[in-house]
Amino acid sequence: MTRRVGVAIVGTGSIADYHIDGVKGVPEAELRCVVGRDAGKAAALARRHNVGASSVDLAGVLARADIDAAIVATPDDTHEALAAQIAAAGKAVLLQKPMAADAAACERILAHAAKARVDLQVSFMHRYFDAFARAREMLAAGAIGTLLSVRIRNATPGPDWADWFFRKARVSGGVVHQLGVHGIDLVRLVAGEIERVAASTAILRPTRRLIDGRTVAVENPDSAFATYWCRSGAVATHEMSMVEAGGCDRFRLELYGSEGTIWVRSELGPLAVRRLNERDWTLPDVGQTPMGYAHHRRWIAGLTGALAPETTALDACAGIRVAEAIARSAARDGGAVGVAAG
Repeated sequence: MTRRVGVAIVGTGSIADYHIDGVKGVPEAELRCVVGRDAGKAAALARRHNVGASSVDLAGVLARADIDAAIVATPDDTHEALAAQIAAAGKAVLLQKPMAADAAACERILAHAAKARVDLQVSFMHRYFDAFARAREMLAAGAIGTLLSVRIRNATPGPDWADWFFRKARVSGGVVHQLGVHGIDLVRLVAGEIERVAASTAILRPTRRLIDGRTVAVENPDSAFATYWCRSGAVATHEMSMVEAGGCDRFRLELYGSEGTIWVRSELGPLAVRRLNERDWTLPDVGQTPMGYAHHRRWIAGLTGALAPETTALDACAGIRVAEAIARSAARDGGAVGVAAG
């Protein structure tokens, strides 16, 4: 593509702002339409971000010659049908995580994209954060020797703006699908394929009060605790919570190697390194790229041919298999289970 990549965003919820801001920061792309079920919400979001058009007619938007790609930023249970529709229209797809409710649905989405010969990616924002990207580079360069173990924590207070997050029919894995898939992705990036899982899950807050005053029953686990055995030989522990009032900003990651330690997003700052026999921590400057810019810049580079497309859809499918292993292990009182092969 020599012209700017024309992008439509499907969905008007809270995550839409992240994607719109990210695309707006990439010179090679232009956000050209907001698509939503509610015409008023779609129009308001478009006005707020100076997007030229809004619509409730996705088919009509996908028929536009100036739309090359669509971002799906809608509830989990809508992902498969929307991805199939967008791919069939010949447009590239960036799908909000989790990719789908189960691995079978992920495989169907992959098949739709392959049949249509369109680029398919899944949104994992955490892998593009400056501190994590730098930590990954340092690890690959041998800064802390051989990676032996990983500790990661994904925790937030949980969503209070919509009830669908807590419905089993709409979010099959609860906290694992909503937050845990981010951590699973980071573990796979630093420690390789996860082969075996032992886990437990719990509902620690059986009811939730939403911002609109409603009280809803929680049908899915809001807390999960997992141990992963990775192909590389490293072992990882992963805590997932949607009941934490504070203390963890999206994620905290600790990497323990044979010759040192790297902490990411800890009380020491964005990135901290301490090597074997050193008395003090080193705090590298990792910069502060605007939120979403690195993520969407990389996606667009894959669409323009500036870089090879990433494999985030395959990674997402593999991550859902890990999520399924967590559920199987929890159902067996925490006994270790293998992760299904792709």
